[in-house]
Amino acid sequence: MLISILKGEMSLIEIVMHIAAVILVILIILPFHELAHGFIAYKLGDDTAKKAGRLTFNPLHHIDYVGALCLILVGFGWADPVPVNPYNLKNPKRDMAFVALAGPAANIIAALAGGLLYNAFACFVPATSAAWYTAVIVFFQYYISVNIGLAVFNLIPLPPLDGSKILGALLPTEAYVAMMRNEKKLSMVLLVLIWLNIIDKLVFYPRIFIEYAVLFVTSLPFLPFS
Repeated sequence: MLISILKGEMSLIEIVMHIAAVILVILIILPFHELAHGFIAYKLGDDTAKKAGRLTFNPLHHIDYVGALCLILVGFGWADPVPVNPYNLKNPKRDMAFVALAGPAANIIAALAGGLLYNAFACFVPATSAAWYTAVIVFFQYYISVNIGLAVFNLIPLPPLDGSKILGALLPTEAYVAMMRNEKKLSMVLLVLIWLNIIDKLVFYPRIFIEYAVLFVTSLPFLPFS
């Protein structure tokens, strides 16, 4: 986003609505993402997040200020991860994959909810050239895009992202142990890929495809009214 602003590629409405959408994600959806991790871990036998008071929507219990700033400026960010002790899980390798998958799933659910509201607005509110109408449309578009972007980003199979835990469940035990042993090095690889803008290119097409799918699916209930 910051590069687009500096290049003059975004209008004032787009800038304001993008920031508004990201702030909503930071205050509500990132807590939902982390709560989903903690809740699934709790259901699978680990009460670490519950004891830490992290099974809550309260953003003050989840916000990471550096991650929030990164989300506003570059489109990728994070919250304070909920603590999970895999040794409390019945099947640590398998169950950690379910715990990890819960976060991106929460973002997809949030995107679907946004898609329903977007399509309801477009269906029942007469289109107009007024700035407020454009602002609402742009807000929902950015809100959906940010959530899907976070889901796809988190599914990249590199530590510390959720995708690495999902991949771990599919790997042979030896390969999984080797990946965990080199977690810090692989995390540095992720940072380099973000810095080189390679991650943005990797998630672009999956994000666009899922955005179209979300908008299409959430438009179906409103077809009788169109």
